[in-house]
Amino acid sequence: MFGNLFEEEEEEGFSSNSSRGRVAKGGEEPTPPRGRSNLCGIKNQGGTCYLNSLLQTLLFTPEFREELFSLGSDELGCLEDKEKPEAKVRVIPLELQRLFASLLLVDQQSASTAQLTDSFGWNSSEGTNQHDVQELNRILFSALEHSLVGTKGSTFIHRLYHGTTVNSIVCKECGNISQRQEDFLDLTVCVCGVSSLEEALWDMFVEEELFEGNNLYRCAGCDRLVTAAKSAKLRKLPPFMTMSLLRFSFDFTKCERYKETGRYGFPLTINLRPFCEQTDGEDSDFTYELFSVIIHKGGCYGGHYHAYIRDIDQLGRWEPLEEECKPKTQKRAKENFKEVCEPKLQEDDPLSVLTAIVAQEPSKSVLLDQLGQKLMDKIGSSWSKKFRKHYGPIGKFLQSHNDVFMLVSNGTRVALKANPPSPEAEPPGPAEPTINSDPSTPSDPEAAEQQPGQHQRPEPEQEGSHWFDLNDSSVTSIRESDIEKQFQGKESAYMLFYRKTQLHRPSEALNNPQYKVPLHLIHMAQEENDRLQQTRDEFEATNNTVELRLHLAPSYRLENGALQLTSKEQSGSTSLSFDRRKTVGDLRLAIYQMQELWEGDMALTVAKSLPAGLHLYNTITDDCVSLYSAGICTNSDLFVWNGREVCGTAVLTGAEWEPVLLTVVRPFLGEDVDPQEEDGTECEEGTGVFENGAPGLKREERGFAGAATLGEVKEALGEPKESVLCQEHKGGKRGEQGAGEGGGASGWRVFPPDDMQRTLKELSLKDGDALLVLEPQSFDSSMFTLNGDVVTVTTPSDCRWLQVEFRLHEGGGGGEGEKEEERRKIKVPATGNMLLFEVKQRAIEELQLQDKLTGAQFCLRQVDCTGKLLPPVCEEVSVRDAGVRLMTTLTLCPGKAPKASQLFLHFSVGAAPSAGMEMDIIVENSCTVKECLKAMLDAVGLDGTCWHLRRLDWCEEIGEPLMDEDASLSEMKINSGDTLVVTEGQLPPKGFLKLSVWLYLDPTNNSADFKLANNGHPEEEVMEVVTKGETYSPPLRSVGEVEISDEATLEDLKTQLLTLPALQDVCLPTTAFMRVWQLEGRRLARILRGQQLTLRKLKLAGGADLCMQQLLKEEDLGPKEVLLNIKMGVPGERCYYPAEELVWDASRDSSPRSLRSCLAAHYGLSPDSLLLAKYQADKHTWEEISNWSQQVSKKKKKKRAESLLGAPFHLKDGDTIGIKNLLIDNNRDFVTLEDELGQQMLREQAEQRRKGGEAAGSDGVGPQKKAGQTKSRKPEVALSINVGVFR
Repeated sequence: MFGNLFEEEEEEGFSSNSSRGRVAKGGEEPTPPRGRSNLCGIKNQGGTCYLNSLLQTLLFTPEFREELFSLGSDELGCLEDKEKPEAKVRVIPLELQRLFASLLLVDQQSASTAQLTDSFGWNSSEGTNQHDVQELNRILFSALEHSLVGTKGSTFIHRLYHGTTVNSIVCKECGNISQRQEDFLDLTVCVCGVSSLEEALWDMFVEEELFEGNNLYRCAGCDRLVTAAKSAKLRKLPPFMTMSLLRFSFDFTKCERYKETGRYGFPLTINLRPFCEQTDGEDSDFTYELFSVIIHKGGCYGGHYHAYIRDIDQLGRWEPLEEECKPKTQKRAKENFKEVCEPKLQEDDPLSVLTAIVAQEPSKSVLLDQLGQKLMDKIGSSWSKKFRKHYGPIGKFLQSHNDVFMLVSNGTRVALKANPPSPEAEPPGPAEPTINSDPSTPSDPEAAEQQPGQHQRPEPEQEGSHWFDLNDSSVTSIRESDIEKQFQGKESAYMLFYRKTQLHRPSEALNNPQYKVPLHLIHMAQEENDRLQQTRDEFEATNNTVELRLHLAPSYRLENGALQLTSKEQSGSTSLSFDRRKTVGDLRLAIYQMQELWEGDMALTVAKSLPAGLHLYNTITDDCVSLYSAGICTNSDLFVWNGREVCGTAVLTGAEWEPVLLTVVRPFLGEDVDPQEEDGTECEEGTGVFENGAPGLKREERGFAGAATLGEVKEALGEPKESVLCQEHKGGKRGEQGAGEGGGASGWRVFPPDDMQRTLKELSLKDGDALLVLEPQSFDSSMFTLNGDVVTVTTPSDCRWLQVEFRLHEGGGGGEGEKEEERRKIKVPATGNMLLFEVKQRAIEELQLQDKLTGAQFCLRQVDCTGKLLPPVCEEVSVRDAGVRLMTTLTLCPGKAPKASQLFLHFSVGAAPSAGMEMDIIVENSCTVKECLKAMLDAVGLDGTCWHLRRLDWCEEIGEPLMDEDASLSEMKINSGDTLVVTEGQLPPKGFLKLSVWLYLDPTNNSADFKLANNGHPEEEVMEVVTKGETYSPPLRSVGEVEISDEATLEDLKTQLLTLPALQDVCLPTTAFMRVWQLEGRRLARILRGQQLTLRKLKLAGGADLCMQQLLKEEDLGPKEVLLNIKMGVPGERCYYPAEELVWDASRDSSPRSLRSCLAAHYGLSPDSLLLAKYQADKHTWEEISNWSQQVSKKKKKKRAESLLGAPFHLKDGDTIGIKNLLIDNNRDFVTLEDELGQQMLREQAEQRRKGGEAAGSDGVGPQKKAGQTKSRKPEVALSINVGVFR
């Protein structure tokens, strides 16, 4: 467990973090200072809570700590010399000294044990394996004793913890006494069958065990079996008595271990005189007082450790809990006093309740995460039960009443604007800097230096004080009465540490963390504190600088309901970097200085760029508030004007006047106007260019205020009153089809007269919606047909034709000698909605083939550019749904047309088929590979079982076999027109993989090292990959295939990928600069990780598609590090900023709190201000990751934290996480306009499947999980020790 004492990597400085001198950049938050308790916690490495609890107990054992500090470098050596072969450096005690000094003197919330565990010889996996703290206590003491051999500290463990017991057997016949002495560093006491520590000690050292009956004792004096009595006593008492409670037992009936959770009491002070051999002396010689309790929470196969410790030297700042520590009579007296002195609280008014809670706080502010608990204490009900239904979340309620409340301390506390907290009265939070962190006020170094002096302890000292709960990084104050809660249950005491009452501490040791700390460690701690403070100052300055975009009124004019630039050549905005802690008045003064020629008043209004133009919202009027309190953040748009008009035109502000950009559509009948010459209009007919003046539609974009009525829009367009306004019918898919891609008339709904008085927002008109304007005479044209309230627009692009060519034989080209009647063509009028069966029947009638084709089956087939016949089209669907382009040619050939649920396949036997020589077969797409093979063998008259199917690869050569014969053709991704080869022989053995390789074409990576070599292949296969949650996805380019053994490692695979001819010009420093994805269904499914793992362990199968991506830095993802695409929502808009990649380490904690903390550190925000959601790309929906499961009171029993890697979120590589900053964004809806369009498309597809009966393909049954399977536990690893020799 501890490894070699000498193997220690050299690290400079005093920092317990592995990266020394790291400065936070951007959103990376520096290490926070100590919390309210002024004590330092210890970081958990994943499973080292047992180590943390024991180290904190040893730290708060002053005698142990001082004995360790008394050892100098002349005896222990120096860590700088540990690599020298002749130097004997005692690394473990040196690292323990450094850790204790860091815990005492460095101003940080928690320290790291990484360097200490490295000196133990632990590898990275040891940090995640949990062990027994009782076993660790003995192993650690043994390691220290061996490390200190030959020094003056070689016996200090023996002096502090060593005691002896004596076992006696007394013969009842002759009185002979046989004794044996045993040493102990800790006493192991029984828990099963006893109710308290005193009872267990009484059974051990007072009760006698009789040897009688069949269990006699052979006496040395009598030389025969006799009756005897056995007993034990304490002979020597150590200064510190450690009691290990045997809570884990074994049930021989069930053959399993279990934990004793029954009540087991232990006293705060215990007298061991009744259990000692020598009882002479004062009571103080036998009296011990409890000072530490290590608690285990969980079962016998795992759990969590933390410690209740009494701060003997009063190094921490102990604060009593306000209400829970007061007796009931005092509470009742206080309540009676409040009823007399305070007016009755209006409990149904949340504004009154929250105002009273904040006003009654001594600091005049409340931590946001404690506001809910204080509300429950105040009115006896939570916010969710009483107010959420009518007022929404508590954070949203505070934001909507920003005239009453304000956020201070970097957004972690809430205060009243009418009575803001003073810097002196505001206490720092658990994770707040002790310096002033309120962004509205600058930091004061002098105040920070005076901080320790402000925390004066209450006088007189309260009884039961100076007990703390040290739970990894968290340190909180508790009372002595809280120890009784650990007598029983799954969370109960596991180790007890007592000290003799005779041990008194000198007065100079109280409140003095530097007491007996070596001078060089004090200097190193001071240097580390200076470095941490500098890092925090730099972070504070960087984190509070915002980039603003200023829009000046003289550069804009009001047009189409929004502000537009007067000149397209000039820049739309001026960038300004400003400190958000400064006030709005300071910003206004800075803008005055920038614009020296500005005259008159200056108003600053929050603006936003919309599709219609720039729109103004709320004007900031209070010059005294900071930019942070005003909600101004980075990339905010501010409009600078006089507050009344722009270029002489009044401007309407506010969300209700948001402009809507509509597409106004007017008919163009091909008379005198050239549509291409009209300014700002786009003509639509086929490709957009009218042929021979043919009629069509012309479009132009116009913006209108959202609060404008439809009648006002008609008036603004200059249309007569009798004109008709129409909205595009929701069932239509206008714009989704291009020229010649299947026609179909478009439908428009006429607005009724009542809608003329309704606003655009009431009509739910959005940006990009189309508005058709028709005059009454327009219905005289054949283009427009009015049926009720629906107008059908039929342009020439909607009435096209299909050419059908009759071929009596299926030959590809057909020579000149072919008879004329065997090659006849006819044009059939067709639309996109026409069924292909109707097209075939009409073609047969036009070609007059009814008599010739009697009894024969014919089908329609398309022809590719080389003249090759493509698979027959399904005649049950329309022209548009079949993907047939109008104005193209279909061939009428002999053969049967497949149904919608069937596949048309080519196949050959034995070898790859030559052109035109393959055979055809129609099978159900739900049939299995084995059934398909049997049908093909029956078709050619073959029999036997020694056959299998293979695909044709992209080189038209025999490729990978279809390994899973029980899978359906649809599951194997077999499509109509595919060619399969019936190959003789059994399926090839597993173990050799043939993998297709694609290249990730990242447009943001312009590295010349990753350009593809042409290699004489001008036409390269390109695939559009579907990434999770992204509207734009970079394409993938095929770079070839590799064949490799499944026993090869991932590093071998990466090396072999670089040998592909298409990648011969690629130059990478190491394979760590390459990321390999596995593709599943054109999706980037998962990242292959673990350089030394074999492809078999990575579960790669033959025929898998891999995608390689170049990286700009090395990457070695751990097994539980997840690569996420994160997108921050644009405040107030239904869109997001560009996505970023973030690696989230979920190995230690995979709960929503961990992800939220990681994102908060990335963006430099408070975790409680973030709202998260996972994007479901296949459903176009967002699944919100709740905040509430993590906000549980410390006094209540915490629930097990949910894991985002499991149900219901199942986070994996490539998933998209949306983020909303609730401090500046009131919109909690993650859905964008693109998502709504996607959802509408899914609903339409589901309706089509329901009508067409295509839902029959979803009856596949997956493999069932075996009932009763239990997850196998990891084998337990015993603790071991290997310390260097110092004798």
